[in-house]
Amino acid sequence: MRSNENATPQPAWRSAFRAPGETPLGAEFFARGVEAVARGLLGARLVSTVGGITTAGVIVETEAYRGGDDPASHAATRVGRTDRNAAMFGPPGRAYVYRIYGMHWCVNVVTGQEDEPQAVLLRALDPLVGREEMARRRGRADALASGPGRLCQALSITGSLYGHDLRRPPLVIRAGWSVLDSQVGVSGRIGVRAAADWPLRFFVRGNPSVSR
Repeated sequence: MRSNENATPQPAWRSAFRAPGETPLGAEFFARGVEAVARGLLGARLVSTVGGITTAGVIVETEAYRGGDDPASHAATRVGRTDRNAAMFGPPGRAYVYRIYGMHWCVNVVTGQEDEPQAVLLRALDPLVGREEMARRRGRADALASGPGRLCQALSITGSLYGHDLRRPPLVIRAGWSVLDSQVGVSGRIGVRAAADWPLRFFVRGNPSVSR
């Protein structure tokens, strides 16, 4: 299924953004510190192509997880390198996918240099392409990708994409809208007990798809 993402009418919340380009995000984008990547991913497009069907959205909420010094990270020093978190150790630009509560998939973007385990959790997307398919997968028409588990369900992201290079199909991060600093909110992280107050959650202010 072929879709023209740029032909989709843009909602009011994007009116303050600069229009997207078509340049894919390269390795140099991901090989930066995790906080810079988490902020930089706001406005980028996450594009999934499964079974010939394209679904895509604009990233509007992220959370940064640092290396060994981050007690909330799956690769905290006390944990070390395991089969589960191995993808976090690089190379950057790969997908770290894991399951929570035994039922929901979550997708992260690996950042920084190899052997420095850092990752950005993609928490929410604003649907852009394939809304009807997202609704079918989710079994509902609202809150399609508002939250990390919903995001993965809407885009059919599963553990089969563990370690996937996010510069290539079937799951790609493409350039998108440049979000103004005035449009970005920063807060503590959601759903973690350790270091929950660290200001590592980034979101687009006023966007209806940001998780609640």
